[in-house]
Amino acid sequence: MGTWLSGPGPFDAGDGEDGHDSQGKYPGERLGLPESGPGSLARMGRRLGALCIDWLVAYGLAGLVMALGFISLPMLSTAVLVIWMVLGTVAVRLFSFTPGQLAVGLAVAPADGRDRIGIVRAFLRVVLIALVIPPLVSDSDLRGLHDRLTFTAVLRR
Repeated sequence: MGTWLSGPGPFDAGDGEDGHDSQGKYPGERLGLPESGPGSLARMGRRLGALCIDWLVAYGLAGLVMALGFISLPMLSTAVLVIWMVLGTVAVRLFSFTPGQLAVGLAVAPADGRDRIGIVRAFLRVVLIALVIPPLVSDSDLRGLHDRLTFTAVLRR
């Protein structure tokens, strides 16, 4: 009776239906990452701190642009969002971290074996973060839906 009423399980439930347990002993084990220290998956607190710093940087830059007369006060929130998205996309593509991630010791790494994160994947990741919900939906590896969809992981440096 409860099969269709209970709905689908989480996207990586680790229930062993495919013959093996898909959950590791610690977050990141399935990705081959260490349990703690450099190279381990970043926890939510550091990620949130980095996001706050990035927003403050975007607000500062938008305030500077407004002070120079390029935008008006009603356009400030849109300018902050655009600056944050451009900053996040370009910084992740060029350096593998945003200014906020640099400040708290994090980096974005590809989880699919590639060397770097391309501009399209970096932009898609920022768009998904701006939608707010994808980062809140996480798996057993503490990776948000935005990281799973773009095949990335946020690691401690």
